[in-house]
Amino acid sequence: MTKTNQDDTVTKIVSLCKRRGLVFQNSEIYGGIQGFYDYGPIGSLMKKNWKDLWWKTNVLQRRDIVGIDGSIITHPKVWEASGHVKNFGDVLVECKSCHKRFRPDLIDNAKKCPECQGELTEGKKYNILFETHIGVIEGEKTKTYLRGEACQNIYLNYKNILDSSRVQIPFGIAQIGKAFRNEVTPKNFLYRTREFEQWDIQYLVNPKDMEKWFEYWKENRLSWYQKIFNNPKNLRFRQHAQDELVFYAKKAFDIEFNSPWGWAEMEGIHWRSDYDLTQHSKFSGQDLNYTDPVTHEKYIPHIVETSGGVDRSFFFILLDAYREDKLESGDIRTWLKISPKLSAYKLAIFPLATNKPKLVEKAEDIYQQLSPKYSVDWDDSSSIGKKYRRQDEIGTPWCLVVDYQTLEDNTVSIRDRDDMSQIRLPINKLDSWLESKLTL
Repeated sequence: MTKTNQDDTVTKIVSLCKRRGLVFQNSEIYGGIQGFYDYGPIGSLMKKNWKDLWWKTNVLQRRDIVGIDGSIITHPKVWEASGHVKNFGDVLVECKSCHKRFRPDLIDNAKKCPECQGELTEGKKYNILFETHIGVIEGEKTKTYLRGEACQNIYLNYKNILDSSRVQIPFGIAQIGKAFRNEVTPKNFLYRTREFEQWDIQYLVNPKDMEKWFEYWKENRLSWYQKIFNNPKNLRFRQHAQDELVFYAKKAFDIEFNSPWGWAEMEGIHWRSDYDLTQHSKFSGQDLNYTDPVTHEKYIPHIVETSGGVDRSFFFILLDAYREDKLESGDIRTWLKISPKLSAYKLAIFPLATNKPKLVEKAEDIYQQLSPKYSVDWDDSSSIGKKYRRQDEIGTPWCLVVDYQTLEDNTVSIRDRDDMSQIRLPINKLDSWLESKLTL
């Protein structure tokens, strides 16, 4: 097996995503709009599986975490209280000749324009929150913002959750949701975009236990990713230096992926202390203290945040999974070595010949048998070789072929994506076999 050169992997992933219906450039027929992408038929299934796996692990399988689904637009004072109106931005420099703007940390020479070599201005900070307005009458509209991070809804609903459920500290609140940032330089496909999804856990603890829970969540999140990626060595921690800490963080670590352009942030684990709840208590006038039901100790909970990018981690999964094999015929086989838990389809079903009604009918029967329980694909077009190629490129782990032997003994051929080996299996064993494979 040969893995493709990292320098052109991104280009090949982008091409595959469009060719096989994973991800499309938004508004492409109008020339596209930078920093926005749409997930196609295959990509939307894969992304849903990715989010469902996170939700299952962190909400459904834990008794100490509950979930919410918050609104994209909140009261404008939320972003004043959180500090985003004042502090949330990028430093930019502008070329005095072509008037294009750049982030100085993303260009090689901070004094020369990378486009025309003109002189650059001193850096100026720009807020990257997306503004919007509530109301329909001009002059009476209220300015607010699309949320710049998904976690603020969690803080806003903290008191509601305490009052409406049986949770006690320590406990967490989880959410997967959209966020929007008016990035000056969206780049690297899904890595830095203007509209994206985040998954967040805000874990509320007694201030005395903050160190213990911070270390717990660091190890928990890294180990989760390491179980899913093919090469765990391409994941690491990086601690933020004091001069790069976000204004609310006492301590922060990034889980980084070794991408083609270098180590890149995938998820952050942040020591947010009591900053957010204290700010919202101050700006709203509401008491957000917690009273321990046993000791009667009263305090503002401290928060360990784990916040990851759904889209960028999905992109890293694709980079980690991308493979090219040179076959004996000299052809190149492109395929994704992706977990069956994430693949769009768990099994693809083909009749060996589409002009043989008995084969097609048998294959359709198997599809009807399995599709209520599993995500399975049906393909009765083109040759078997082309069918395999399509499924390999979207990461389908197994392909089932109904052939002439099937009509004799009710067995089917199943081909494995990773090593292209084939086995025969009785049709009445398919359900149990597939279920056992997916629980590994």
